[in-house]
Amino acid sequence: MSMSLAILPPLIGGLGIFLLGMKHLSEGLQATAGGGLRKFMAKATSHRIVGIGSGIVSTMIVQSSSIITVMLVGFVSTALMTLPQAFAVLIGANIGTTATIWIIAYAPDPQLLGFLGLGLGGILYFFLRGERVHNLGLTVIGLGLVFLGLYFMSKGVSPIREDPEVAAMFTRLSAKSISGVFAVAAVAMVFTAVVQSSAATIAIAMALAAQGLITYEVAIAVLFGANIGTTATGWIAAIGGTADARRTALSHTLSNLLGSVALIWFFPLFVKFGQALFQNWNVAETTFVSGHEVKAFRHMMAPIAVTDTLFAVCRGLIFFPLVRPFCRLVERLVPQPEDEKPHLSALRFGAKISPVLACDQALLEVDFMKRSNLELLDCARKVLSGETEEDDGPERHIVHREDILDNVQREVTEFLGSMMSKRLPRDVAERAQRLLRLTDELESVSDECAQVLKVVKRLRKQGQKMSEQSVALLLDVHDKVASFAADITPLIRSPRAPFDLEPLQKRSSEMHAYIRECRRIQLGRVGPEDPGSSIRVLGELDVINAYERIRAYYLNCAETLAGGKR
Repeated sequence: MSMSLAILPPLIGGLGIFLLGMKHLSEGLQATAGGGLRKFMAKATSHRIVGIGSGIVSTMIVQSSSIITVMLVGFVSTALMTLPQAFAVLIGANIGTTATIWIIAYAPDPQLLGFLGLGLGGILYFFLRGERVHNLGLTVIGLGLVFLGLYFMSKGVSPIREDPEVAAMFTRLSAKSISGVFAVAAVAMVFTAVVQSSAATIAIAMALAAQGLITYEVAIAVLFGANIGTTATGWIAAIGGTADARRTALSHTLSNLLGSVALIWFFPLFVKFGQALFQNWNVAETTFVSGHEVKAFRHMMAPIAVTDTLFAVCRGLIFFPLVRPFCRLVERLVPQPEDEKPHLSALRFGAKISPVLACDQALLEVDFMKRSNLELLDCARKVLSGETEEDDGPERHIVHREDILDNVQREVTEFLGSMMSKRLPRDVAERAQRLLRLTDELESVSDECAQVLKVVKRLRKQGQKMSEQSVALLLDVHDKVASFAADITPLIRSPRAPFDLEPLQKRSSEMHAYIRECRRIQLGRVGPEDPGSSIRVLGELDVINAYERIRAYYLNCAETLAGGKR
């Protein structure tokens, strides 16, 4: 019990510090390079080699293959990438993520680097001004926490050597046979899937190896399992998502699993390769702590790092010539429904670690809303012109689509709201606010189309029939507002194209004056010669007011896009 109390607190605490450091490191780097990284990844896929290179560079920038995987899930879902392009980037991401292990392997003093990182990062983050400086400070703090977590994990496992029984539990782990390699890899796979960080799993293995508690062969076996377990993040991002999202996650898991199983039969060659490059890999360094002799095998970290990179490269070479046939196999395994539409819930996890991607996914819903509103306006015109009957196609479409857009607006608000609760780059935060405003305005347009339908149905139920003059006037109002909406709708895009807002504002003012005149004309049609005229005219005024509000909503969209509304 006393040994457990001595080991668990620093080991678990060190793991927590390490994971927190990886989170801050990734968030800081992503806040600094998120927008540029997104554009770089989306464009650098003209060829498989270019895609692999972009995957290597992107993963080295953000220090997390999990973030790249989640971004790729979103890119494929939003049609920014095809599955073969994304798979090529995944191959590169598996190689780029080994950079973290190289940093750990060659850190001269994790404790010193950890404190220096926290100190320097704290100064940049708390005492200097500027968003870029703050993001850099967050990055340095994250890096300091990574080293400090590694130090505490190493300190946590060091007492194990003093207890023969506990040490025997680790020394019994063997990778001398293929079955033993599979067993160690399976444990590493499960642990990595739980902590969602292959770097954390490998760092613990390196700490145990440095203390001489596990053999070099066992540490290499951990690499095989960690590279499979890390693919769990992609599945979390794809839960409830589209077929493309599941295909991307499956391609990552299947390639890492098949690659690891294929290469595990060459396990002795990987072991010998690392040992051959570093002749002093098993030489112990003797130091004295509190008067006690302590042996460390830090030389073992370098061959573990180089073997990890070699393993990732070999796995990439296996699948490089098979990218397209492999992706066709994945597409057959995960068929795509014909009527499938992207859902925001597919990337709720992604929003927590990839704000840029979250905005891309929300933009999909905004595009759906703007197209739907043009359809609803067309249906509303048919209702006004008397082309429809009770609950026929256009009328049912208005009711059904308005309900859908209510749900979409609520989903977008919750989705972006959860994302905006974290630290964001200024441009990403402004984009998220703009998207929230657009969804609110566009959903209001659908409400007004439903209001037009309700008024017509109410008049129909009361036996009131609009005169030809009133129908002509209402259709004229409709056409002017619908034309205004059709001209503003293409502006709702990303990236935003510059446009002149002043002509739209002038046009909107002219429509506002015209609608006021139409109200006056309609009120003039109330007379004693027509007893039912007051009821009918009130309904017609309700329709005119609905179009007045639609005009205002689209003007708000234009001003939001131009930067004049928040």
